[in-house]
Amino acid sequence: MDGIADMGGTQGWGPVHPPRPDEPVFAEDWQRKAFALAILSSRLACGGVNTDAFRHALERLDRAAYFDDGYFGRWFNGGELMLTERSILAPGAIEARARSLRGEHVEEPPIPEPARPHYAPTAEGSLRSVDTAPAFAVGERVRAKNVSVPGHTRLPGYVRGHIGVVDVIQPAHVLPDTNAHFLGENPQYVYTVRFDSREVWGADAERFALTVEMYESYLETTA
Repeated sequence: MDGIADMGGTQGWGPVHPPRPDEPVFAEDWQRKAFALAILSSRLACGGVNTDAFRHALERLDRAAYFDDGYFGRWFNGGELMLTERSILAPGAIEARARSLRGEHVEEPPIPEPARPHYAPTAEGSLRSVDTAPAFAVGERVRAKNVSVPGHTRLPGYVRGHIGVVDVIQPAHVLPDTNAHFLGENPQYVYTVRFDSREVWGADAERFALTVEMYESYLETTA
């Protein structure tokens, strides 16, 4: 989906600052707790590890939940969204509990009917084997499909419709577009595709080579 998380190549965010060598992993104690709660919430909601479903939760947050609460607040908000969507928590339950902790004694809303069950992965991790040969070859010119996907995808908006060259054929991986929605693994080859920066951002862009990992269904042959 074309959500707030697909920021690559967009303007107006200011300069990119390099990380500080002495930057702590967690600047405040609440951040480590939010991180742990997000990981546990994701596994509880998915019946195991499903990074794609968690990423899809993050990209569906509104602007305030995605930016204003900071990086670890974003993770916490994503975990809450997954728990409410899977009917493990009722919408508004966390707010009610927080108010009760402040002494307001707010009644927690009832949990709705359980959501449909998730599916179990066929193996650990995301690497899989497929019986078919790769559709594209190293050195072949390919175009990233210019499509707007309604659900989750790892196809970056800034390369859609642009032409690149296949540099490397990677092993098959679980397709995030279906895995995030519990619709099956649909494993596909992944290609390292090299784009010219001026092909992507125009003739005035700084000249450099940009590589993007692309699932097979994201690509098409050029005319």
